[in-house]
Amino acid sequence: MTGAGMMDCKKALVENDGDFDKAIDFLRKKGQKVAANRAERDAKEGMILAATTGDKQFGCIVMLSSETDFVAKNAEFVAFVEKVSAAAIEKRTKTLEEVKALSIDGRSVEDHITDMVGKIGEKIEMAHFECLEAPRVFAYNHHGNRLATLVAFDKADANEEVGHNVAMQVAAMNPIAVCEKDVPEATIENEKAVAREKTKQEQIQKAVDNALSKAGINPAHVDSEEHIESNTAKGWLTPEQAKQAREIIATVSAEKAGNIPEAMLDNIVKGRVEKFYKENTLMHQEYIMDSKMNVGAYVKQNGDATVVAFRRLQLGA
Repeated sequence: MTGAGMMDCKKALVENDGDFDKAIDFLRKKGQKVAANRAERDAKEGMILAATTGDKQFGCIVMLSSETDFVAKNAEFVAFVEKVSAAAIEKRTKTLEEVKALSIDGRSVEDHITDMVGKIGEKIEMAHFECLEAPRVFAYNHHGNRLATLVAFDKADANEEVGHNVAMQVAAMNPIAVCEKDVPEATIENEKAVAREKTKQEQIQKAVDNALSKAGINPAHVDSEEHIESNTAKGWLTPEQAKQAREIIATVSAEKAGNIPEAMLDNIVKGRVEKFYKENTLMHQEYIMDSKMNVGAYVKQNGDATVVAFRRLQLGA
């Protein structure tokens, strides 16, 4: 799922007592490749639908999940999601519990779902609900109804095309906040910790690789204990080289770990946090339809309306 090697994943889980999220951060700190999109981990089928009220000042997204794609594409299933969406829009429903209690054809949404489960024979549930209320709300449904977004602007006359395009941006790039001030402090502190540890590991590894190369040992042959053992067995390393490599790795790692300038670390961490903002906050993300500008610049050049919030739902995410 992360794209990291099997042994690296195993080590990460062992080191973190099986805690999945801590293991992810462990791999990131070690500089391992980690897939950005984790949505498929708990992938479910179903249907997502976003809509807005006639005055465009309220929008919502409903997600009805099912076990199979076959059920999700069933005409009755699709029609029911559309009815729930229409009812939620009409009542300007604010919570998932309110959605479940909505009356459709004289019965609650929850009762209808219970009937569908009994009829179809697989798990079906109203899994998620999101809504936004603002002077202008735009809704976007991605093809296939597996992903939908809402974007709210602070002015009723917000440009229609801009609203649509920003909603597509949210769908495509999955930002975590509108701008840096909206990112939770805990998230930033975690990113700083990851960046600092990753930078340390990179500096240590660079020093180790240089020392190994000077000793005539290929760093790629000794980048893990498993590789040292297997490459020695294959004859690519002599036992003496294996011993020397272990000594170099241990000695140089310890020396470099205690000799990394804090000012350098701070500068690199600052740059990586700025990169994090650029990749993960909507206004700083590169605009998908024009790489020469970010989303904030695109919105600004097309009126004086400002994005104040967004919501995004994706099956499995």
